[in-house]
Amino acid sequence: MEDKKLILKVHFIGTLFIVLVGSMLHFLFEWSGYFYPIGAIAAVNESVWEHLKLGFWPVIFFAPIEYLFLKELLAERNFITARMIAAYIIPISIVVIFYSYTAIIGTNMLILDILTFIIAVVIGQIASYKLMLLKQLPKYSQFISLILLVFLAIIFVLFTFLPPNLPIFRDSLTGSYGITKQH
Repeated sequence: MEDKKLILKVHFIGTLFIVLVGSMLHFLFEWSGYFYPIGAIAAVNESVWEHLKLGFWPVIFFAPIEYLFLKELLAERNFITARMIAAYIIPISIVVIFYSYTAIIGTNMLILDILTFIIAVVIGQIASYKLMLLKQLPKYSQFISLILLVFLAIIFVLFTFLPPNLPIFRDSLTGSYGITKQH
């Protein structure tokens, strides 16, 4: 029972961390003076795609902190798989919620965008928490999860600098894609 409470407490702290750090990542590229390497982890424009990084990277950044708090319990937990699940569910939830609400009301609203982000983080963290409470998954699941995390990290970086010409990558303010020359 104590293990369950500690895991829940760490996930709650992680939720706050992801929301706060993700919010900061929204502005970090501008704050850095448009330093291109920062664009790999921070939003470089107002496209939906760039906002997905705001949930992904804080999950990755919090994982070592989470590991320190939970390392005694992790021998029988699905830690890497749980982090991978959160890292995928948060961006997927953002896409589903954002495009659903904008389809219904016909436009986006800042307060709903912020709530979308917070709800997506909560959903991802709940999924991660539930997964960590399950019996140990096969060892290969941790390896596959690590590969999936690395894959998504590469995709986020790659598509920041070389975005496909698809609506999800289009900056809603300028109509541009990725990091533009004006930065």
